[in-house]
Amino acid sequence: MENPTQIAVLVITLGFALGLAFGAVAHKTNFCAMGAVSDLVNMGHWNRMRMWLLAIAVAVLGAGALAASGKVDLTRSFYTGERLTWLSHIVGGLLFGAGMTLASGCGSRNLVRLGGGNLKSFIVVLVLAATAYMTMKGALAPVRVYALDSVAVNLSAGQDLPRLLAAGLGSDPAIMRWLLPALIAGALAAFVFAGRDFRSDADAWLGGMVVGATIVGGWYVSGHLGHVLEHPETLEEVYLATNSRRPESLTYVGPVAYTLELGLLWTDASLRPTFGIATVLGTFAGSFLYAIISGNFRWEGFGSTADLRNHIVGGLLMGFGGVTAVGCTIGQGISGFSTLAIGSVLTFAAIVAGSAATMKFLYWRMLREPAPG
Repeated sequence: MENPTQIAVLVITLGFALGLAFGAVAHKTNFCAMGAVSDLVNMGHWNRMRMWLLAIAVAVLGAGALAASGKVDLTRSFYTGERLTWLSHIVGGLLFGAGMTLASGCGSRNLVRLGGGNLKSFIVVLVLAATAYMTMKGALAPVRVYALDSVAVNLSAGQDLPRLLAAGLGSDPAIMRWLLPALIAGALAAFVFAGRDFRSDADAWLGGMVVGATIVGGWYVSGHLGHVLEHPETLEEVYLATNSRRPESLTYVGPVAYTLELGLLWTDASLRPTFGIATVLGTFAGSFLYAIISGNFRWEGFGSTADLRNHIVGGLLMGFGGVTAVGCTIGQGISGFSTLAIGSVLTFAAIVAGSAATMKFLYWRMLREPAPG
C-alpha cells in the first residue's frame, strides 16, 4: 500500500503546479470573467466571453472523459449531491457577480492582479477571505444556513445532468456519462469558434484551452491520484489533501479563506496545507513570475476613497456570495460546470446576471451625477 503522506504531498505539489500554470496564463491572456461580461455588456465584444466558454468546453469534455473512463467519480464531488440549494445558488451567484464588478474582478482575477503588483487586489483578497470564513464557520453562517440553504429540493438521482437524464429516460448512466459531455462541449466549441475575431486571437485560444485543462488536471490529481480506497490508519476510503475530503478542482473562495486560516493558525497541528490552498498560492506565484519575466510588474494603489469603498464592498459580496453559491466564476463557472451539475449552471447564470446588472446600474448612476465645475 502506498504511503498516504507521500500521496498527500504529491497532490499538494501538483495543485501548486496547476495554480502556477493558471496564474501565468491568466495573466498573459487577460483571462477575466468580469472582463468578459464587461466587454459583452458595454461594447458588444465576445472574445473574452468565448474564451471563458472555451475553458468550460475543455473542462466539460475532459471531466466527462475522466468520469466515463472510471478514473474519477464526479458524483462524489460536492457539486453533484442530491440536495439542490437552488436559492443559495441564485442569491449567492447574484451577489458574487455584483461583488466582482465592484472589485474589478473575481477572486482568481484579483490573485492574478496581486501577482502583478496591484495592491487594491491585496485588500480585496483579504476582505474576501475573511468574509468567506465568516460565512462558512462564523457570524454569517446562520444567515446562509437558515435563510438560504434551508430552501432546497432533493433529487434522488443527484443533480448532475448525466444521472438525471439517465433516470428520466431509463437509459444506462454510463452512456450518458460520455454522450452528454461530448454533446455539450461540442455545442460550446461550435459557438466559440463561430466568432471570426476569436479564431484569429491566439491569446484567447491559449487562455481558454489552458484554463480548461487545469480544471481537468485538478479533477485527476485530487480525484484519482489522491484517492485511497483504504487508508491504513482508518481503513476508510478517502480523498487526501482536500478541504472537502472529496474530489475537487480549482476554485477561489473557500480555498482563499482556508489559506488565511492556515496563515493565522500555522502552529495549530490540526491544520494542514491542502490542494485548494496550494492552487491559491500557485496562482499568485504564476502571475508574479510571469509579470517579472515579461517586465509588466507594476505597483498600483487606490485612486480615491470611493475606489477603496467599492473594492471593500466587492470583497464582502464575493466572500458571502461565493460561499453561499458554493463557488465562484472558476469554482462553479468552470469546475462545477464540468460536472454538469444543475447548481453550477444556475450559479454561472446568476453570476453573469449579477455582474451585468451592476454594470448597468453603475453606468446609470454615473449619467445622473452632475458634471464637475
